[in-house]
Amino acid sequence: MGFQQGLAGLNSSSKALDTIGNNIANASTIGYKTGSTQFSDVFAASLSGAGAAPVGLGTKISAVVQQFTQGSIGVTSNPLDIAINGGGFFQVDDGNGATVYSRNGQFQLDQSGYIVNSSGLKLKGIMAEKGVISQGSPAVPLRLFDPTQSLAGPPQMTGGSPGNSGVEVNVNLDARLGPPTAAPFDYNNPTTYNQSTAVTIYDSLGNPHTYSMYFVKTAAASTWDVYTTLTNPPGASPQFTDLSAGGKLGTLTFDASGDLTSSAFTAAITDAQLGYPGAISNLSFPVNFGGSTQFGSSFSVNAMVQDGYGSGTLAGFNVGQDGTILGRYTNGQTAVVGQVILASFRNSQGLQPLGDNVWAQTPGSGDSIVGVPGSSGQYGVLQSAALEESNVDLTAELVNMITMQRSYQANAQTIKTQDSILQTLVNLR
Repeated sequence: MGFQQGLAGLNSSSKALDTIGNNIANASTIGYKTGSTQFSDVFAASLSGAGAAPVGLGTKISAVVQQFTQGSIGVTSNPLDIAINGGGFFQVDDGNGATVYSRNGQFQLDQSGYIVNSSGLKLKGIMAEKGVISQGSPAVPLRLFDPTQSLAGPPQMTGGSPGNSGVEVNVNLDARLGPPTAAPFDYNNPTTYNQSTAVTIYDSLGNPHTYSMYFVKTAAASTWDVYTTLTNPPGASPQFTDLSAGGKLGTLTFDASGDLTSSAFTAAITDAQLGYPGAISNLSFPVNFGGSTQFGSSFSVNAMVQDGYGSGTLAGFNVGQDGTILGRYTNGQTAVVGQVILASFRNSQGLQPLGDNVWAQTPGSGDSIVGVPGSSGQYGVLQSAALEESNVDLTAELVNMITMQRSYQANAQTIKTQDSILQTLVNLR
């Protein structure tokens, strides 16, 4: 009798309902990919191939395939929550040196400074060396707080930027003023200069120094001499240097319209004048007064910038679309700490699910191919402070549940019908 077909249908429908139930249970699991049950029919044939149209023996589950479609992106407040918008998988260390793969971007820092997921598995990528990523390097666990490396953002001395912009000053000098009432220039005597201003500059170790500028109207028409002094931080010796003792910084000349015709000078300050002889580098930087004016209005400082900064401590992180992890420092600077590298597979459905939102590589999936996020179509871009939600469609799953329920009932009915036929045969007299 044909009980086998009905029993096979019951088993297959039951397993399909298990898959649907698992999908519904993981509707809120970050990075979860919905499973789809695939059926195949079962036939029995003799070794000689007899039977032109053999009756099938029912159905079986051939595979439960996960669908790696994109889930919705939800915003969070954790900068280490990372969503993949597109293809690819995070690489995480399984704790034994092997790599497993995940779409769950819920990461945080552990007590050792590693980026880990909720299971403690470490996110892998490329660590930066002095702010530079060496593309093609092997992926290693990303450690943002490494006790073997300095966590301080290095300083930059004034005049040390790539463009060597130094100090840039934009002032208006009052054209109505005449020469000071006393001469020669003496920074201690305000009657020997007309106006003054100051800017903080930095030496090679990031020590701040106050660089003061004094403007002296000369007897010549529309010309101003500029003198400078330097106040060093506590602990420096000397704590004050009169740079004007070596002469003026330069002379500003204006035309009849009040526009500056000479603007750039070079300041040269020795390590001894900075108060740290032999411990720091000499300073040499341009002082540019471009845009300054001499109008018949009060003295004003319109802009005062310089390109140096002190050292800073690590304050936080940002993750870019290409996986670059930028460290933010208290001195307002940023530096590359590392980069998240994604993995891709020719056959993602061949990956083996291990639970805890990770998959393992198998011969069916092929070897992983790693690349920079956003570098090609197979690698999606990353979004920081966001998570990829489950791609489970609850409406579709509930409809599939109803369908499988009816299939289960129909297979049970075939067994009931076969039982009725068997009962009829048994009762024959």
